[in-house]
Amino acid sequence: MPDSQHVLVVGHGPAAHRLVERLSRLGHPGPVTVLGAEPRPAYNRALLTSLLDGTLTDQDLQLPAPPDGVRVRPGVTATAVDRARRLVRTGTGETLRYDRLVLATGARPRIPRLPGVLTEDGRLTEGATALRTPADAERLTNGPVVVLGGGILGTETALALLRAGRDVTLVHPGPHPMDDRLDHTAGALLAGHLRSAGARLHLGRAAVEYRPGKLVLDDGEVLRADVLALCTGVAPETALARRAGLAVRTGVVVDRHLRTSDPHIHAVGDCAEFGGEVPGLATTAWEQADTLAHILIGHDRHHHAGRPVLRLRTPGFDLACLGPPEPPQADRHITLSDPARGRYAALALSGERLAGAVLVGLPRATAALAQLYARDLPVPSDRFGLLLGTATGEGPARVELPDAAVLCHCNHVTKADLLRAWRDGARGLTEIAAATRATTGCGGCADDVRLVLASATGGNSDP
Repeated sequence: MPDSQHVLVVGHGPAAHRLVERLSRLGHPGPVTVLGAEPRPAYNRALLTSLLDGTLTDQDLQLPAPPDGVRVRPGVTATAVDRARRLVRTGTGETLRYDRLVLATGARPRIPRLPGVLTEDGRLTEGATALRTPADAERLTNGPVVVLGGGILGTETALALLRAGRDVTLVHPGPHPMDDRLDHTAGALLAGHLRSAGARLHLGRAAVEYRPGKLVLDDGEVLRADVLALCTGVAPETALARRAGLAVRTGVVVDRHLRTSDPHIHAVGDCAEFGGEVPGLATTAWEQADTLAHILIGHDRHHHAGRPVLRLRTPGFDLACLGPPEPPQADRHITLSDPARGRYAALALSGERLAGAVLVGLPRATAALAQLYARDLPVPSDRFGLLLGTATGEGPARVELPDAAVLCHCNHVTKADLLRAWRDGARGLTEIAAATRATTGCGGCADDVRLVLASATGGNSDP
């Protein structure tokens, strides 16, 4: 790519932030401009629920300042793309030229078709809020809360509010929370954890009407809802791409070079559809940003679908989903069920490799299996020993990760980052956390970090 080419990025969420950071690190010589619709610096949206229980502050969510040479325009919205002349028009009346345009427009909350939840002019009715920005989190600070939707966001939101001492009711149409990812046993453990934390659960129920302060269910019950938290999914933000005439299905369609139907326009993150899928995971967005940074400076790279790892961001309850709920290539299944101690594992194997898994209450096994799954390595023969942490010879510490492997997904901390901090003198989780921010999000990566430190210290790491 010629040195003078201008990269214009629309959107300034985690995917865009990662892209411009990588462009700078790789030595991209041309100008880079970023348009951010929100009037504030980039922040880690995945950690919003940590604001609800006070674990983190708004400032903690803020991502590092952009590299020198990157011009960020907060509060500026792209309104139209002139593909023929390679121009972007903004809400401020400006027209910006580009050589390569990157759409990182993210996703918007999916508002349910619930009578009363929207005003006549299309705004959310008083008391109802989504959870997509820090401002949304502020609206969840007072009074009893009804959380509508028991997916991962609704579950994390309910648990965070409970930790803050709030009165919380969770309404979900499925038989248990996260029923799109969990089988009955794992779902029952999660529901039990929510109830023990103080949540009132209305499972198998749908909301039929919202009035300020009240939510009516399909069985006629009326719930007090000073605040209604709409955790009902997201939809890729594709309006700009559609107006520009780009190919759009669920998301903006991209090929393996993350190009749209216009070869001068790329898309990454929650707005991008690759291989018919819109994963909606921060890790996927970061992987796409890394790949596109290499492509934009002329490297021969292409994106391939990663191996998704989903972990519930909540202290005190370790839950992880590796891969799809029902991997079609699985030919064997292994189950460990110990509900009395809150432990459960369901592994789906294809040959000797992990095709998918659900793990509850087994943090060390999760750390090891996530590494095996991410690298598509064979599972050790002592499978139950691996799950229970008693395997020898080929246990978790034997899994060798590449330096680029991400250990802390909340703050995108890699193995290389951890080892660099260790070489600089950081010892133990507290010092490592201060140096890298690892474990300061949901805390679920603590065992993963310990394994890396143990390897760096020859088997002994500080607690």
